[in-house]
Amino acid sequence: MTQRSVLVVLFDEVQSLDVTGPVEVFAGAAVQAGDPGAYRIRTASLDGAPVRTSSGLTLVPDAALAGEPAPHTLLVPGGRGTRAPDPRLTDWLRENAPRAERLVSVCTGALLLAGAGLLDGRRATTHWALTDHMARSHPAVEVDPDPIYIRDGNVATSAGVTAGIDLALALVEEDLGRDTALTVARHLVVFLRRPGNQAQFSAQLAAQTARREPLREVQQWITENPGADLSVEALAGRARLSPRHFARAFRSETGTTPGRYVERVRLEHARRLLEDSADGVEEISRTCGYGTPEAMRRAFVKSLGAAPAEYRRRFRPLDAPQGGRRAPAGHS
Repeated sequence: MTQRSVLVVLFDEVQSLDVTGPVEVFAGAAVQAGDPGAYRIRTASLDGAPVRTSSGLTLVPDAALAGEPAPHTLLVPGGRGTRAPDPRLTDWLRENAPRAERLVSVCTGALLLAGAGLLDGRRATTHWALTDHMARSHPAVEVDPDPIYIRDGNVATSAGVTAGIDLALALVEEDLGRDTALTVARHLVVFLRRPGNQAQFSAQLAAQTARREPLREVQQWITENPGADLSVEALAGRARLSPRHFARAFRSETGTTPGRYVERVRLEHARRLLEDSADGVEEISRTCGYGTPEAMRRAFVKSLGAAPAEYRRRFRPLDAPQGGRRAPAGHS
């Protein structure tokens, strides 16, 4: 089996989960693959000295960056330490990162790569709170604020914190196969790997909670009844407002239109049913309010880049039931 070296860059005020999440995925994958040497993981800081994470933990690196050979995968985590990085770290990345076969950032680690000019001309993402900042500071980077991770050639960037685990699982699937990746996901109680173009927020988190109670009740109704009539007229009736007033108030208070909110809720509900149940695509399309399998297929292709059947094949856990609905399982 091919051994892949993984070098994790450490610096003061790094986000600890940005480091430990992917490291646990790679280490677990090596064990599940039956070859502890499948990934050789090392950590390194500028001078080889211990670093203090943003949460106060101390991490002791294996070595100094200057003495490390070019790795297969160079992983750059994020954290508060990316806001005013040591110029020596930026210089090291600019000179050495291009020698890695695969360059990966987690969360605001993308800011370090962008600062070193390594994302120029590429599509990339980072934590949602800093995508605007990255776009303004690095106009040569095509910043996409929505996906949880993005692959552009041999460079991969991910959104905040736990998205690094999703990206690491995707890389494990690429290296060692889907079965190994899903086994690791189950072991970590991540349950399954999210597709990279899944939005950083669920519909409920992406939209603000309305201030007025009738609008909040409508938001809850949409979430609990995705298969109902969710037209503006029907929703306005529930809120006891005219359709025009309702649409204007909903957008003002939630930051999105009623139609877009409904689209997101239906898509998320359909995804969960594809992942967690044995229901057919036709039944799911009716349950989620799409009406026809073709309408659901168009929504999936537009938002996720995959038809429902392909989505289920790639992201349904290996132990999913072949009939009936799965019992609830824990998520991390």
